[in-house]
Amino acid sequence: MVRVDRSVREKLRLERGERVLAMAGTRGGSHVVVTRYALYVPDGEDGLVRVPWEKVLRASWNDEWLHVWADEAEYHVRLTEPGAVPSVVQERVTSTVVVSRYFTFGDDGGVRIVGRRATHDRPSPAPDGLLWSLVYDADLDSTDPGVKNKAEQLLLAVRREVGL
Repeated sequence: MVRVDRSVREKLRLERGERVLAMAGTRGGSHVVVTRYALYVPDGEDGLVRVPWEKVLRASWNDEWLHVWADEAEYHVRLTEPGAVPSVVQERVTSTVVVSRYFTFGDDGGVRIVGRRATHDRPSPAPDGLLWSLVYDADLDSTDPGVKNKAEQLLLAVRREVGL
C-alpha cells in the first residue's frame, strides 16, 4: 500500500473503491498519483487534474519525463524519483484497451481506432460498454469532412467486427 501525505490526499477526488497504486514527486514540488481508476497530474497551480484511464490515449517515459496524451489534453511532467509510476501508468493504460486497429489513408497518415473499457464500477455511458476514440496521425487533417467520414465508417466496421 502506498502512503499518501495528507496534503496530497486532500487534492485527490478519489471515487469509492479507488486506491493509490503509485506516487512520485515532480520537479515543480507537486506529485503524480496513479490510482486504480485515474492518473492525477499537476494542474500548474496547487492542485491535481484527474484523468480517467479510459481517456488516456497513450503514455511514454523517457529522460525523467512522463508524457501523457489524453482525449483533450497533453501532460508532460518531470519526476524527481519515479519509482513504480512509469510501469504502473503503462500497465493501467494497456489494461483499458479492448480493441485497437490502425488504418492508413495513403501517404497522409492514418487513424487508430481504440475501444477502451471504463476502469470504474459505474456503467459506461456507451451502449456497448466501451469508450471509442479516433486518434489521427499529426499529418492527417482530421477536420476534413472526407477524412472524418472515412474514419467514422471504419469505426462502425471495427465495432461490427468485434461484435459490439
